[in-house]
Amino acid sequence: HGAAPWGGIDPIVASAQIILGLQTIVSRQVNITKEPAVVTIGGIDGGNRFNIIPDKVVMVGTIRTFDEGLRDEIHRRVKLTAESIAAASGATAEVVIDKPYSVTINDPVLTERMLPTLRRVAGPENVVLRDRLMGAEDFSFFAQKVPGLFVFLGGTPMGQDPGKKPYNHSPQFAIDESALKLGVRALLNLTVDYMTAGKR
Repeated sequence: HGAAPWGGIDPIVASAQIILGLQTIVSRQVNITKEPAVVTIGGIDGGNRFNIIPDKVVMVGTIRTFDEGLRDEIHRRVKLTAESIAAASGATAEVVIDKPYSVTINDPVLTERMLPTLRRVAGPENVVLRDRLMGAEDFSFFAQKVPGLFVFLGGTPMGQDPGKKPYNHSPQFAIDESALKLGVRALLNLTVDYMTAGKR
């Protein structure tokens, strides 16, 4: 009972300590001068009443980095941190880490080769080479086997600053669907230009 917490083990308090502990993996335990990394807890679920200490808490999150070896090391440290902090609280932690997608990385040669097509179709002022992003996509499986090029299609209404609009995971996200026509044109032109390169 919440009025007598010493009578049991509080997984909510343990989970709060685990979340804080996980943040030290990137900030204190791995060398991020070589590659950046992120450990994010994006969801926590535990309890159903204000005065009852629950029997369990479930946390979900994501781990991102550009280096597979570093990712494996962070996975090891996440497991160690969660299990150790839980044990110190008298609780237990079961850590399950799936590795569904790798970070999507564009092939530099293919990117350079296809930039003229994108600039022709979208207009040079509308093609932006971005810094690396830690986004993960199933497209990464293809890019591990053959050279890949992943392109973001902007959907911000004309005349509005994309940097000030909500991202696609936001509940305020809204898209200008006319951009889909540009996406189709870009994909078709990329395909034709790639297939006919050197044949003209």
